[in-house]
Amino acid sequence: MEPDASADTAPKLDQGDAVHQLIIIGSGPAGYTAAIYAARANLQPLLLASSVEAGGELMNTTTVENFPGFPEGIEGPELMSRLRTQAERFGTTVRLDDVVALDLTGSTCRVLLGDGTTHESLALIYATGSAPRKLGVSGEARLSGYGVSYCATCDGFFFRDKVIAIVGGGDSAMEEALFLTKFARKVLVIHRRQELRASKVMQDRAKANPKIEFVLGAEVVEILGDRTVTGVTIRNLQSAETWHAALSGVFVAVGNDPRVHLIHGQLDLSSEGTVRVNGRSSRTSKPGVFAAGDVVDPTYRQAVTASASGTVAALDVEHYLSQLNDDLLTKAALREPASR
Repeated sequence: MEPDASADTAPKLDQGDAVHQLIIIGSGPAGYTAAIYAARANLQPLLLASSVEAGGELMNTTTVENFPGFPEGIEGPELMSRLRTQAERFGTTVRLDDVVALDLTGSTCRVLLGDGTTHESLALIYATGSAPRKLGVSGEARLSGYGVSYCATCDGFFFRDKVIAIVGGGDSAMEEALFLTKFARKVLVIHRRQELRASKVMQDRAKANPKIEFVLGAEVVEILGDRTVTGVTIRNLQSAETWHAALSGVFVAVGNDPRVHLIHGQLDLSSEGTVRVNGRSSRTSKPGVFAAGDVVDPTYRQAVTASASGTVAALDVEHYLSQLNDDLLTKAALREPASR
């Protein structure tokens, strides 16, 4: 944890009543896939899902059409429900509680929950994901999943022959704008600055595409619509003039923030702010601590890549535990199963 002058008031992590073989923090595709593999390996994982955000970002997604095995698509919440059911079927214990503090400094990992209980484990998978940055404007939260999207590759297909907007000016925004031209009739790129932040090559590609129109030096101040997006209100930042643009979708591409607040000062981070892992593995800078999903991935951020990352983490954990002292493994194996 980061040093804090008010350490006396910080949450205290007491000695846990039992030692788990594995604790997984996070209930997105990475966390649940890791739980499925770990449970099938008889590691009896305890998965800690948020009390209010269980299921991760897919809980805010309507139809998911690019997750393998669902040719007709599947609702985001239904997909997460199935993953949880599959993990529990093999012996995963799922607790809907928030992690308040995490101590990785000892020989075991200690986790303090919102209910005041402390849990220890021989290994830990950190799969807290990332959160797309929001615009914070009226209508955004209400219409999220109903025309407001944070993932072009996830939702672009639904806007065939529509007029849509993408908010942002970096490389990711240009990549998503170019991708969206495969479906949309017109793509408005709205950016606060008079110049784009994207690399020259990405700017040139976007500007050469006849379907892309640029609205620079402006910001979206409201997203309009009752049940679905019908338009946006745009404000010129120099003149303060506002106007309405009729469109069917708004894609927000102003960045993502990995959820790493629990491990600041305890695990090494990459230059992108994600948890640093060793090569293609899930091994972090702390032995026994592994990371998976969007919290280690600044590039792809797809449900299927997160799920694959969870598989890697579970296999890495299984290998790590197989090399531990038999006394430690016996202590964990004899623990009482945690209540769900």
